[in-house]
Amino acid sequence: MKVEDFVDPYLGRTWGELGARVLSSGNRVSVTLGYPAAGMQAELQDRLSQFLGSDIELEVHFTAPRGRGFEHVKHVVAVASGKGGVGKSTTAVNLALALDAEGAKVGLLDADIYGPSQGMMLGVAQGKRPVVKDGNLFEPIRAHGLKAMSMSFLVNDDTAMVWRGPMASGALQQILTQTLWEDLDYLIVDMPPGTGDIQLTLSQKAPVSGAVIVTTPQDIALLDAVKGIEMFSKVDIPVLGIVENMSLHRCPECGHVSHLFGAGGGSRVAADLGVPLLAELPLDMSIREQADGGQPTVRAAPDSDISRMYRNAARHMAARLWNGETAAPKISMVDD
Repeated sequence: MKVEDFVDPYLGRTWGELGARVLSSGNRVSVTLGYPAAGMQAELQDRLSQFLGSDIELEVHFTAPRGRGFEHVKHVVAVASGKGGVGKSTTAVNLALALDAEGAKVGLLDADIYGPSQGMMLGVAQGKRPVVKDGNLFEPIRAHGLKAMSMSFLVNDDTAMVWRGPMASGALQQILTQTLWEDLDYLIVDMPPGTGDIQLTLSQKAPVSGAVIVTTPQDIALLDAVKGIEMFSKVDIPVLGIVENMSLHRCPECGHVSHLFGAGGGSRVAADLGVPLLAELPLDMSIREQADGGQPTVRAAPDSDISRMYRNAARHMAARLWNGETAAPKISMVDD
């Protein structure tokens, strides 16, 4: 057995097939993967030792492969939902923080022009503005290790964005292309809900490497999630996976598990489309409280089970980008 024959836990292909760079010396092994996996080093070491039949000391390194990104941004990943209220923004910020915790350089763009929320979720003080360089370039605001940009940094919190679609789409293109992101492995884009002008602008004008769809088990949410997936299919953007929020509720007193919004919906949609279900996250008050307080779960409770779910989802998502074989899901559609 060779290290190159080890099957990657997310992709089901050997590290040799995937092009991982492996260096060995005695019982010491250094491997460079195409997705960040700092939090998985101990588990990979144990698995690899069992595979090889001997104890090894494993060092995991990471180099993000070049994707569809622009300038110094390797991958742009859209986090989207077909409808509001499913926890999309909370998922976006926690996935971004999870990638950062795994060892990647990460930016977060709040593309919800009408209802930006990432400033509050990142704990950015109200009224803080990005520094403007050379008259028209923004320096992203740094928060929790991320480089962030949001319309909430440019207007007051109580300002209503009464704009028509083309104006909002133009604003999105401006904050995307006129922000000094510098070197990023991943730029996570928190999309507005639905399939309107802003979604189409980003999908058609920006070099998006892939999308993550956020839903709940509720039937109406799943129907809207499929519509969002259909939109990405039409513009040839691969869906990297599905995150199901509010999958279950565990009573803190007795431990009884309830599926308040239904069960198994996310996994059925994922199976139908041939994409992975990245996470099934519980309905837990702490997720909401931590995000509202400017300390999202991955930062506020890094050793919690929920943080581990976010980090596993982030690794799996990034691994799909390394795989290089993701494709837009094929959906049968009837033109009206």
